[in-house]
Amino acid sequence: MRAKTLVALGLTTFGLACVPAASVAATGGAGMPSKPAPAKKSGDAAPAPGPATPHDQAGGAAFGSIPAMLHPTVPGDVGVIRDGVAYAPDNAPLRVKRAIWAANRLRHKPYIYGGGHGSFRSRGYDCSGTVSFALHAAHLLRSPLDSGSFMRWGRRGRGRWITVYTNPGHAWAIIAGMRLDTSGPGESGPRWRTESRSARGFRVRHPSGY
Repeated sequence: MRAKTLVALGLTTFGLACVPAASVAATGGAGMPSKPAPAKKSGDAAPAPGPATPHDQAGGAAFGSIPAMLHPTVPGDVGVIRDGVAYAPDNAPLRVKRAIWAANRLRHKPYIYGGGHGSFRSRGYDCSGTVSFALHAAHLLRSPLDSGSFMRWGRRGRGRWITVYTNPGHAWAIIAGMRLDTSGPGESGPRWRTESRSARGFRVRHPSGY
């Protein structure tokens, strides 16, 4: 009798020992206490928390999350371009920062005529498609515009944070003091350009309030 009892107890224990794996797999770890993580070595540095990623219809879910490394900022009111990446000024409104961070995602895209017009998702972008992408991320534009349509968009003149220069053949923008353009020295395509460009021959527009 004692032997049968021991066998039964052994089977019960074995059965219980098999539960955690199935329970954890089914519940995501809630079924049994998870295995403690190995202790960190004294020289291990804790990873710095990355900036919050906007998850909304313009800059987040619609295009996928923007990598944290492309959310850089600098003090003041004017952005800075470093190694092709635009750093948004701390004092800029959030919408302006979102436009800058979104444009950072295009910096390796090629120039494609008509790119960014059928959809904001595109393998490449043309001039007005690039400007449209940035403005859409800032909740300042619902659908892509071509350069001719930008001539009637927004308000006349330069904006406090965002200015679009446009004519029937080309469009580019200055956002927080930084030029976003598909043409200029070096590669063609959506890039932050460090060289200045003449505004002669372009109509100047800006979004209301910015």
